[in-house]
Amino acid sequence: MSILQATQGIHDWIIEHRRSLHRMPELAYREERTSAYLRSVLEGLGIEVQGGLGGGTGMIADLGPKVGRRIALRADMDALPITEDTGLDFASETPGAMHACGHDSHMAMLLGAARVLKEREAELKSPVRLIFQPAEEGGAGAKRMLDEGVLEGVERVFGLHVWPGLASGEVGLRDGAFLASAGFFEITITGVGGHAAMPNLAIDPVPVAAQVITNLQNIVSRERDPFGANVVSITQLQAGDAYNVIPREVKLAGTLRSLSLAEQDANAERIREITTAIASAHRCTAEVSFPGTIYPPTVNHPGALAIARRFADAELGGWVHNPQTMGGEDFSFFAQEVPGCFAALGIGDRAKGTDVSLHNPKFRVDEDALPVGAALHVGFALGV
Repeated sequence: MSILQATQGIHDWIIEHRRSLHRMPELAYREERTSAYLRSVLEGLGIEVQGGLGGGTGMIADLGPKVGRRIALRADMDALPITEDTGLDFASETPGAMHACGHDSHMAMLLGAARVLKEREAELKSPVRLIFQPAEEGGAGAKRMLDEGVLEGVERVFGLHVWPGLASGEVGLRDGAFLASAGFFEITITGVGGHAAMPNLAIDPVPVAAQVITNLQNIVSRERDPFGANVVSITQLQAGDAYNVIPREVKLAGTLRSLSLAEQDANAERIREITTAIASAHRCTAEVSFPGTIYPPTVNHPGALAIARRFADAELGGWVHNPQTMGGEDFSFFAQEVPGCFAALGIGDRAKGTDVSLHNPKFRVDEDALPVGAALHVGFALGV
């Protein structure tokens, strides 16, 4: 029996767990029920689990030989603060939270791989470590687990993401940088509030904020190579609460992204320089901060990528070149540490309504593709 036949044989089991996990979405570092559920399933398979990682909800489980260089397989666990609007009979039961990025599917596929690997444990030439990681959505849970040593003794690491832009069941692989470095910024511009009828007695931060927004666009359009890949986007603007009052301050926030970590650092420095210079020129002050952790680009290692390609060619009918994206992934922290491969699994099927983009209240997954993802995990672990 081929690996794909083995994972297709437990299709309903994978889907059952995916739907159970979909009903109980939990936000970053709050994945207590999710963690307990995963532990129960893994221990039911006879797999020993070490929990309490990554802030308390993350876990690892080891299979195969006790000695040798490990192969790591990773799935992320957290959901998004989105209210689901799919109409599914297994929709989110957690108000204001939804698995709108497919992490429920990622966990279910890794559970499917765990079941098959446990059944084939005697075939494992290397130890295999399953990593269930919290807080991918901006919380840098991968870095936290990395700092706790989850990749000690690991030779290579594999992860995947469901991808509405690919046809269902297709495997998307890419050389080099696949996803961008991603970070966030917050800006507070402070002036002097006053009566809107007497602007000369105030120092209005609103037009200053408008100039900042306009000028930050020049970082990408005029300071970066047009053939490069950079994004600076203002996504929040908050100012004032009355028609006739000039506010004392304006708050801005946004995201910066690049396929180059060096350019990402340069973008951050220019955001700070441009903002503070414009504010100072208009007698305001500006505070610029970069909350959280800036994710590095997700870069596929040639050796790890070759294993995934070889398996896809041999058992999955091939693979397609996946386009680069300016989305970010904290799998990048793992791939910086050891050779890694991050793949895309197509779930797009218009007839099933599964071509809706990630992070959308109507996001759905074509569950028929999930055995392919489980097989990818197994193939990577076996090195076939």
